[in-house]
Amino acid sequence: MLVYPSSIDLSSRTLRFLTGQLAIRRGEIGTRWRRLSAGRQALLALAHLRCGDTYAQLAAGFGIGVATVYRYIREA
Repeated sequence: MLVYPSSIDLSSRTLRFLTGQLAIRRGEIGTRWRRLSAGRQALLALAHLRCGDTYAQLAAGFGIGVATVYRYIREA
């Protein structure tokens, strides 16, 4: 699959807000570690919502599995 960088028309405030919410939630549930940081997870979820990228495209772009993309988006 060909992967290319892209930009998202989204405010940094939105990204920071979702990042903060994910970090709080991770602390509440006692998550040990994740493949992506809370910031990258927020970016992944927002890219899916804003751009409509498929799970396979997101998995290739972020270097994770499709099942992980599914879990991260559901969690966000």
